[in-house]
Amino acid sequence: MPVLALENVSITVNDSSNIIVKNVSLDIERGEIAVLLGPNGSGKSTLLYGIIGLPRYKIVTGKILFNGEDITGKPVWERARAGISLLFQSPPRIRVKLGYLAKKIASMYTSLEEVNTLVKELNVEYLLDRDLYDGFSGGEVKRTELFLTILQKPRVALLDEPDSGVDIDSIKRIASYIDKLADQGSAVLLVTHLGYILRYLDNLGKGYILINGRIVYSGDAHDVIRKLHLHGYKSFMKE
Repeated sequence: MPVLALENVSITVNDSSNIIVKNVSLDIERGEIAVLLGPNGSGKSTLLYGIIGLPRYKIVTGKILFNGEDITGKPVWERARAGISLLFQSPPRIRVKLGYLAKKIASMYTSLEEVNTLVKELNVEYLLDRDLYDGFSGGEVKRTELFLTILQKPRVALLDEPDSGVDIDSIKRIASYIDKLADQGSAVLLVTHLGYILRYLDNLGKGYILINGRIVYSGDAHDVIRKLHLHGYKSFMKE
Protein backbone atom coordinates (compact mmCIF):
# COMPACT_ATOMS: atom_id res chain seq x y z
CA MET A 1 0.00 0.00 0.00
CA PRO A 2 1.36 3.47 -0.88
CA VAL A 3 2.09 5.76 2.05
CA LEU A 4 0.56 8.66 0.11
CA ALA A 5 -1.93 8.42 -2.74
CA LEU A 6 -3.87 11.09 -4.59
CA GLU A 7 -6.99 10.08 -6.50
CA ASN A 8 -8.30 12.56 -9.08
CA VAL A 9 -7.49 15.56 -6.90
CA SER A 10 -8.50 19.05 -8.06
CA ILE A 11 -7.56 22.19 -6.11
CA THR A 12 -8.68 25.81 -6.05
CA VAL A 13 -7.10 28.74 -4.19
CA ASN A 14 -8.99 31.24 -2.00
CA ASP A 15 -12.35 29.68 -2.93
CA SER A 16 -11.90 30.80 -6.53
CA SER A 17 -13.83 29.09 -9.30
CA ASN A 18 -10.53 28.75 -11.16
CA ILE A 19 -9.22 25.20 -10.76
CA ILE A 20 -5.41 25.25 -10.54
CA VAL A 21 -4.74 21.52 -10.11
CA LYS A 22 -6.95 19.23 -12.18
CA ASN A 23 -7.71 15.54 -11.56
CA VAL A 24 -4.22 14.62 -10.36
CA SER A 25 -3.52 11.03 -9.36
CA LEU A 26 -0.17 9.81 -8.02
CA ASP A 27 1.25 7.57 -5.31
CA ILE A 28 4.45 7.23 -3.30
CA GLU A 29 5.83 4.20 -1.48
CA ARG A 30 7.84 4.09 1.73
CA GLY A 31 11.49 4.89 1.00
CA GLU A 32 10.73 6.15 -2.51
CA ILE A 33 11.64 9.53 -3.96
CA ALA A 34 8.89 10.40 -6.44
CA VAL A 35 9.55 13.41 -8.63
CA LEU A 36 7.10 16.07 -9.80
CA LEU A 37 8.43 18.23 -12.63
CA GLY A 38 6.81 21.06 -14.52
CA PRO A 39 7.35 24.55 -15.90
CA ASN A 40 6.79 27.65 -13.77
CA GLY A 41 3.12 28.23 -13.02
CA SER A 42 2.08 24.64 -13.68
CA GLY A 43 0.59 24.13 -10.20
CA LYS A 44 3.40 22.18 -8.51
CA SER A 45 3.50 24.23 -5.30
CA THR A 46 -0.30 24.43 -5.20
CA LEU A 47 -0.43 20.64 -5.24
CA LEU A 48 1.96 20.40 -2.28
CA TYR A 49 0.01 23.01 -0.32
CA GLY A 50 -3.18 21.08 -0.96
CA ILE A 51 -1.60 17.85 0.25
CA ILE A 52 -0.36 19.43 3.49
CA GLY A 53 -3.76 21.10 3.99
CA LEU A 54 -3.02 24.84 4.01
CA PRO A 55 -6.39 26.58 4.47
CA ARG A 56 -6.28 28.67 1.26
CA TYR A 57 -5.96 25.53 -0.87
CA LYS A 58 -9.24 23.66 -1.18
CA ILE A 59 -9.67 20.13 -2.51
CA VAL A 60 -12.80 20.37 -4.66
CA THR A 61 -12.75 16.86 -6.16
CA GLY A 62 -10.94 13.62 -5.41
CA LYS A 63 -9.27 12.47 -2.22
CA ILE A 64 -5.91 12.20 -0.46
CA LEU A 65 -5.07 8.89 1.19
CA PHE A 66 -2.42 8.53 3.88
CA ASN A 67 -1.64 4.87 4.65
CA GLY A 68 -5.03 4.07 3.15
CA GLU A 69 -6.93 6.58 5.31
CA ASP A 70 -8.82 9.43 3.66
CA ILE A 71 -7.36 12.66 5.08
CA THR A 72 -8.90 15.04 2.53
CA GLY A 73 -10.98 16.86 5.13
CA LYS A 74 -8.41 16.92 7.93
CA PRO A 75 -6.76 20.22 9.00
CA VAL A 76 -3.10 20.96 8.46
CA TRP A 77 -2.12 20.33 12.10
CA GLU A 78 -3.57 16.80 12.01
CA ARG A 79 -1.67 16.00 8.83
CA ALA A 80 1.53 17.36 10.35
CA ARG A 81 1.00 15.36 13.53
CA ALA A 82 0.44 12.23 11.44
CA GLY A 83 3.87 12.71 9.88
CA ILE A 84 3.43 14.79 6.73
CA SER A 85 6.08 17.51 6.45
CA LEU A 86 6.52 20.32 3.91
CA LEU A 87 9.79 22.00 2.94
CA PHE A 88 8.82 25.41 1.54
CA GLN A 89 10.54 26.91 -1.46
CA SER A 90 10.62 30.31 0.30
CA PRO A 91 9.85 29.81 4.00
CA PRO A 92 8.79 32.80 6.13
CA ARG A 93 11.21 34.35 8.60
CA ILE A 94 10.36 33.39 12.18
CA ARG A 95 11.53 35.07 15.38
CA VAL A 96 12.83 31.94 17.06
CA LYS A 97 16.42 30.76 17.30
CA LEU A 98 17.25 27.77 15.14
CA GLY A 99 19.05 26.07 18.02
CA TYR A 100 16.04 26.42 20.32
CA LEU A 101 13.69 25.03 17.68
CA ALA A 102 16.03 22.11 16.94
CA LYS A 103 16.09 21.14 20.63
CA LYS A 104 12.29 21.27 20.79
CA ILE A 105 12.00 19.02 17.74
CA ALA A 106 14.65 16.67 19.14
CA SER A 107 12.64 16.25 22.35
CA MET A 108 9.72 14.93 20.29
CA TYR A 109 11.34 12.93 17.50
CA THR A 110 15.01 12.17 18.05
CA SER A 111 18.02 12.72 20.32
CA LEU A 112 20.38 15.62 20.95
CA GLU A 113 23.19 13.39 19.72
CA GLU A 114 21.53 13.12 16.31
CA VAL A 115 20.91 16.88 16.32
CA ASN A 116 24.60 17.53 16.92
CA THR A 117 25.60 15.09 14.17
CA LEU A 118 23.27 16.70 11.63
CA VAL A 119 24.36 20.19 12.67
CA LYS A 120 27.92 19.33 11.67
CA GLU A 121 27.05 17.35 8.55
CA LEU A 122 24.75 20.05 7.16
CA ASN A 123 27.05 22.87 8.29
CA VAL A 124 24.40 24.85 10.17
CA GLU A 125 26.25 25.23 13.49
CA TYR A 126 26.96 28.93 12.91
CA LEU A 127 23.23 29.51 12.29
CA LEU A 128 21.97 28.09 15.59
CA ASP A 129 21.93 31.44 17.42
CA ARG A 130 20.15 33.30 14.62
CA ASP A 131 16.42 33.82 14.08
CA LEU A 132 15.07 31.28 11.63
CA TYR A 133 15.77 32.29 7.99
CA ASP A 134 16.54 35.91 8.94
CA GLY A 135 19.19 37.02 6.45
CA PHE A 136 19.95 33.45 5.37
CA SER A 137 21.37 32.86 1.90
CA GLY A 138 19.58 30.53 -0.50
CA GLY A 139 21.86 27.63 0.39
CA GLU A 140 21.52 28.30 4.12
CA VAL A 141 17.72 28.26 3.84
CA LYS A 142 17.74 24.93 1.99
CA ARG A 143 20.18 23.29 4.42
CA THR A 144 18.20 24.56 7.41
CA GLU A 145 14.89 23.34 5.99
CA LEU A 146 16.39 19.90 5.35
CA PHE A 147 17.94 19.86 8.82
CA LEU A 148 14.58 20.50 10.47
CA THR A 149 12.77 18.08 8.15
CA ILE A 150 15.18 15.20 8.81
CA LEU A 151 14.92 15.77 12.57
CA GLN A 152 11.15 15.28 12.38
CA LYS A 153 11.53 11.85 10.72
CA PRO A 154 8.43 12.43 8.58
CA ARG A 155 6.47 9.60 7.05
CA VAL A 156 5.88 11.84 4.03
CA ALA A 157 8.29 14.63 3.06
CA LEU A 158 7.03 17.18 0.53
CA LEU A 159 10.01 19.11 -0.87
CA ASP A 160 9.29 22.24 -2.90
CA GLU A 161 12.26 22.93 -5.22
CA PRO A 162 15.06 22.29 -2.72
CA ASP A 163 17.55 22.73 -5.58
CA SER A 164 16.48 26.26 -6.58
CA GLY A 165 18.89 29.14 -6.06
CA VAL A 166 21.85 27.07 -4.88
CA ASP A 167 25.21 26.17 -6.42
CA ILE A 168 26.28 22.75 -7.67
CA ASP A 169 28.12 21.76 -4.48
CA SER A 170 25.04 22.63 -2.43
CA ILE A 171 22.84 20.62 -4.80
CA LYS A 172 25.03 17.54 -4.26
CA ARG A 173 24.88 17.95 -0.49
CA ILE A 174 21.12 18.53 -0.52
CA ALA A 175 20.65 15.41 -2.68
CA SER A 176 22.57 13.29 -0.19
CA TYR A 177 20.21 14.35 2.59
CA ILE A 178 17.12 13.77 0.52
CA ASP A 179 18.44 10.24 0.05
CA LYS A 180 18.90 10.12 3.83
CA LEU A 181 15.20 10.90 4.26
CA ALA A 182 14.28 8.03 1.95
CA ASP A 183 16.78 5.69 3.64
CA GLN A 184 15.13 6.32 7.01
CA GLY A 185 11.78 5.30 5.49
CA SER A 186 10.17 8.57 4.42
CA ALA A 187 8.06 8.69 1.28
CA VAL A 188 9.41 11.74 -0.56
CA LEU A 189 7.64 13.88 -3.15
CA LEU A 190 10.28 16.12 -4.70
CA VAL A 191 9.20 19.10 -6.79
CA THR A 192 11.79 20.46 -9.19
CA HIS A 193 11.77 22.65 -12.29
CA LEU A 194 14.89 21.63 -14.21
CA GLY A 195 15.65 18.34 -12.49
CA TYR A 196 19.45 18.63 -12.26
CA ILE A 197 19.37 17.39 -8.67
CA LEU A 198 18.00 14.04 -9.84
CA ARG A 199 21.35 12.85 -11.18
CA TYR A 200 22.68 12.83 -7.61
CA LEU A 201 19.82 10.82 -6.02
CA ASP A 202 19.91 7.06 -5.41
CA ASN A 203 16.32 6.32 -4.37
CA LEU A 204 14.40 7.64 -7.38
CA GLY A 205 11.13 5.95 -8.20
CA LYS A 206 8.31 7.39 -10.25
CA GLY A 207 8.36 10.63 -12.18
CA TYR A 208 5.40 12.87 -13.02
CA ILE A 209 5.13 15.82 -15.39
CA LEU A 210 2.59 18.52 -14.42
CA ILE A 211 1.60 21.07 -17.06
CA ASN A 212 -1.30 23.52 -16.71
CA GLY A 213 -2.42 21.71 -13.57
CA ARG A 214 -2.62 18.24 -15.15
CA ILE A 215 -0.39 15.19 -15.03
CA VAL A 216 0.47 14.77 -18.70
CA TYR A 217 3.08 12.04 -18.33
CA SER A 218 4.26 9.54 -15.73
CA GLY A 219 6.82 6.77 -15.64
CA ASP A 220 10.23 5.88 -14.29
CA ALA A 221 11.86 9.09 -13.05
CA HIS A 222 15.11 8.43 -14.92
CA ASP A 223 13.24 8.02 -18.22
CA VAL A 224 11.12 11.10 -17.58
CA ILE A 225 14.09 13.37 -16.88
CA ARG A 226 16.06 11.96 -19.82
CA LYS A 227 13.23 12.78 -22.20
CA LEU A 228 12.74 16.20 -20.61
CA HIS A 229 16.39 17.15 -21.05
CA LEU A 230 16.36 15.96 -24.67
CA HIS A 231 13.13 17.57 -25.82
CA GLY A 232 11.91 20.04 -23.16
CA TYR A 233 8.41 20.39 -21.77
CA LYS A 234 6.89 20.92 -25.23
CA SER A 235 7.31 17.23 -25.99
CA PHE A 236 5.07 16.35 -23.04
CA MET A 237 2.39 18.79 -24.13
CA LYS A 238 1.89 16.63 -27.20
CA GLU A 239 1.45 13.38 -25.25
